[in-house]
Amino acid sequence: MATTLELVLLYLVAAVLGVVVCRSLKLPPMLGYLVVGVLIGPNALALASDTAGVKYLAEFGVVFLMFVIGLEFNLPKLRSMRTLVFGLGMSQVLLTVAGAVLGHYLLVATYAWFTGNQWQMGWQGAVVLGGAMAMSSTAIVVKLMAERLELESEHGRRVMGVLLFQDLAVVPLLVLIPALGAGGEELAEALGWALLKATLLLTLLLVGGQKLMRWWLTLVARRKSEELFMLNLLLVTLGLAYLTEHAGLSLALGAFVAGMLVAETEYKHQVETDIRPFHDVLLGLFFITIGMKLDWRPVAEQWLLVLALTTVPVLAKFALVALLARAFNTAPGVALRTGLYLAQAGEFGFVLLTLGADNGLVSPTWVSPILASMVLSMLATPFLILFSNRIVMKLSASDWLMQSVQLTTIAKKAIRTEKHVIICGYGRSGQNLARMLDTQGIPYMALDLDPDRVRQAAAAGQSVVFGDAARLQSLMAAGLVRANAVVVSYPDTASALKILRLVRQHAPSVPVVVRTIDDSDLETLRNAGATEVVPEAIEGSLMLASHALALVGVPMRKVIRLTRDARDARYGLLRGYFHGADDDTVEELQQARLASVTLPPAAGCIGKSLADLALHAVGVSVVSVRQASGAVKPAHDASVLGAGDTLVLSGLPEPLALAEEKLLRG
Repeated sequence: MATTLELVLLYLVAAVLGVVVCRSLKLPPMLGYLVVGVLIGPNALALASDTAGVKYLAEFGVVFLMFVIGLEFNLPKLRSMRTLVFGLGMSQVLLTVAGAVLGHYLLVATYAWFTGNQWQMGWQGAVVLGGAMAMSSTAIVVKLMAERLELESEHGRRVMGVLLFQDLAVVPLLVLIPALGAGGEELAEALGWALLKATLLLTLLLVGGQKLMRWWLTLVARRKSEELFMLNLLLVTLGLAYLTEHAGLSLALGAFVAGMLVAETEYKHQVETDIRPFHDVLLGLFFITIGMKLDWRPVAEQWLLVLALTTVPVLAKFALVALLARAFNTAPGVALRTGLYLAQAGEFGFVLLTLGADNGLVSPTWVSPILASMVLSMLATPFLILFSNRIVMKLSASDWLMQSVQLTTIAKKAIRTEKHVIICGYGRSGQNLARMLDTQGIPYMALDLDPDRVRQAAAAGQSVVFGDAARLQSLMAAGLVRANAVVVSYPDTASALKILRLVRQHAPSVPVVVRTIDDSDLETLRNAGATEVVPEAIEGSLMLASHALALVGVPMRKVIRLTRDARDARYGLLRGYFHGADDDTVEELQQARLASVTLPPAAGCIGKSLADLALHAVGVSVVSVRQASGAVKPAHDASVLGAGDTLVLSGLPEPLALAEEKLLRG
């Protein structure tokens, strides 16, 4: 028999290998945990057994999962999404459970008609299976939507609303399932007691618990000890889980309440960071133990049953969610995408199925086929989402029409616009940029995915339309090839890289300015073709320095010069300034400045590249080139000059004069 240390090492090696393989295949790590659990379990290689100690430790993974769900639970978020959460989400969960129970009774009647025997599973087991079937994988779906930049899309917001209610629905199901295990005449009494205990305990904790939790965490935080804060966090989470378990409820319910209490304090974000390692490691252990329960032999023997248990629930759930979404006034294409994204099983489905099996509600002979079908449905999810557009196009002819109408709306506004700026994202930064462009009479076209923001801004007469700037069709409809510049006004590197790739492929002469949080992705964005990258952190630090210097008595002229020098060192396009009549002081003559030189047809540099001219040899750099067509592009050594081009040069006055002479005479 393996020692405890050997078991721990085995689980760690298996977990590492599973995660590495899944990451390499771009699959969620959870699937890796499940697969290695199957391989090392007693039904395959038999390297480990599902011992009581490991099983109890794995339950802590569920505890911390529920704690994190509790942290994300807040009333303002629910209020803003109440129609999607308590309308679409609640309908989906309730109808899925009701459909499972109804299907159970039909199956019982059919089975008795053909065989004359009684079906083994009771309606209580159907409730468990319905609850498990109602769950979708938050981990997989949210990750894939984030990668595809769909979290703020029409279907993305509906998917998030349903997922939020599914997470909330786990709490009453965790109370209900053990009570259903009582059976017979004791069932009503068990349900009543469970409901009463849950109500009393939750009321006690939530009424006085919030103030107590804030006071206690503040007291601990004042000791300024990370170790003490972490120990206290574990104490609160596991202590409340212990309290609810001994009240006859579940560990997970107490952890959920603990998360809710912490979410109402100012320490929420610190707690999320601190708890993440425990949550990830223990949850991985939980999924390994789930995989160990899967016996591949009956699965192989009953592969038709497994295939049926995979396809029928997925198709039924897809149809149910899509129909419900349509009932809530959703466009056909959006409804179909919502159904496709939520059709798979979820991680909480494993939790509910395991709880039902432990309480004798689900027969052991059904556990392996159902587990296998859930894993297969989750494996299919990345492919369903990847091909969702093609599937929707085939199922809904109107979706193509709706997308065409959207693109036509964009094109209609942009068709008479040229030499404009395309603003990707119309949040605060995008709106401030639009106002500054308006003051200079420069046209712009803004694309945004928030329908409320677009509707209000468009009603106010601003040039903004609903569209995804990371899609080629939207950029082209907004007049990309006629634009003078593109500005990515939101700090999302993944989206910015998509936009840069599209612009470089279809309008390489259009410059792109990208906003970021800091300069961690600076080189990546520049290599992708960004003309300039503007990090918020640097701009914020420059403003802080400016105010601080002014407040301590540094002359304002010097403050402005220091700030300008810092920007000159950071931004190539802002290096220097154009000379004016009042810039002849000795100090100003020693500063780099900008000068523009327009090339006449007889200029000696026509047809030559910047590398051939080697202007850097005289101490001058080329900032940008405005072609005769009006297109502005960053300077590259390979850029070939033509008649009518305007070069923006940077350097000291004397080198600038030499460079201008070299350009004109050759």
